[in-house]
Amino acid sequence: MNTTQRWTLAVVSAATMMLMLDIAVVNTALSRIAEDLGTGLSGLQWVVDAYTLALASVVLTAGSLADRLGRRRLFTIGLSIFTAASALCAMAQDIVFLNSMRAVQGVGAAIMFAVSLSLLASAFPGAKERAGALAVYGATIGASFAIGPLAGGLLTSGLDWQWIFLINIPIGIFCLYVTRAYVKESRDPNAHGIDWAGQATLSAGLFLLVLALLRGNEDGWGSTPIVAALAGAAVALIAFVIAETRVAQPMLPLRLFRDGSFTGAQVTAFAISSSFFAIFLYVTLYLQQIVGLSAIEAGLVYLPGTLVMLVVSGATAQLGTKVPARTMIAGGLGLVAVGMGLFLLAGADSSWPVLLPGFLVASVGTGLFNPALTNVALSSVSADQSGVAAGVNDTFRQAGIAVGVAALGALIPAQDAFGGSAAAYVSGMHDATLVGGLFAAVGAIAGWFLISSKYGAAAETPVEQDPQIAALRPAFDAA
Repeated sequence: MNTTQRWTLAVVSAATMMLMLDIAVVNTALSRIAEDLGTGLSGLQWVVDAYTLALASVVLTAGSLADRLGRRRLFTIGLSIFTAASALCAMAQDIVFLNSMRAVQGVGAAIMFAVSLSLLASAFPGAKERAGALAVYGATIGASFAIGPLAGGLLTSGLDWQWIFLINIPIGIFCLYVTRAYVKESRDPNAHGIDWAGQATLSAGLFLLVLALLRGNEDGWGSTPIVAALAGAAVALIAFVIAETRVAQPMLPLRLFRDGSFTGAQVTAFAISSSFFAIFLYVTLYLQQIVGLSAIEAGLVYLPGTLVMLVVSGATAQLGTKVPARTMIAGGLGLVAVGMGLFLLAGADSSWPVLLPGFLVASVGTGLFNPALTNVALSSVSADQSGVAAGVNDTFRQAGIAVGVAALGALIPAQDAFGGSAAAYVSGMHDATLVGGLFAAVGAIAGWFLISSKYGAAAETPVEQDPQIAALRPAFDAA
């Protein structure tokens, strides 16, 4: 590995660690943010959703822009946006400004995430060396998710919530220096145009849907603003589908969905994100506001589950050669549904260990699910479509978190999240976990019927693989 390769791998991994941490790190800081900025549950929901919505909406377009304008250039722009937005998040004096800057942060994160794999592919042209680099990259993503809640708790309890954003500034500046000094520029000579119609309609549709779900309880589900937002979301998303059938180079090639296995991969990715990952916000508030844990103590509650998830993901390499991927995907989502059902054991007067069985069971399921899903998402397309497939899968994951946070939050009484009735909050959380568990169970059934049994089963004819697809896989196993 030469100097350029080492520095490219280091800067891509460090930048990706930042953007992944900012998905998970905020959860344990939310109670402190609410106290300091004087906001309630609806404001906190946007702290998560503003970021994930921007990431989901922009990631596919960012990849196309990078191919045309230069990958190092776009990576530098994404880093600059993310770092500057992090500083502005830390300076926020009200929740509206914070959430606005979280959206800007999400745009920067989308650009970095979309370009990172292209930078690595350019720096490591050989299949063997690329596979090693992406294994390091994938491990970085997994570690970021594992330490995210704990890191948020440490920074919030030891310093204050602003530090979950301030920590990004020196890392971002270092990454900008390394990118300019060591990373080589690359472009795709056959780059396609930008699908502006798809970008506009997808962003509008997701925003209006999440807005309606978040404000439905407050404004009334039959009120004119909510009905208008839901209708607008439906129109925009239908327009997005129509646009993707008419443009020459769509950001989301609908022909990929003719393959049931590819479709199943996206449905199940959305299912796990809108259930298990979306419920974290409300469980964290339960731990801090009802059980009375500090931010660091709440972060430690997540640690056993995240470690189990990483261990199980690593141990599935051999299992994946013997068991069909759809069995691991459906079985993993089934365990997620069971784990969320176990959250019903939590009561208004419970202590934190009551949540451990649910976290551990759901984490085992997630550990089985992630590598198998990556196998299907990348193997069900041709080698030249592997980058698009990875981007589509991440879009469905991030959109799942955004929609799940909004949909499950509609079942929780916002007035009881801070200083209200503990019993009422827990009752709402039970409803949310039941619905989330149902999302996971439906996803498990859909995955079983949509995904072919040929993926990952040694007894079947193996899918013909390009080395590039095999190299991409480790980076998405933990994501």
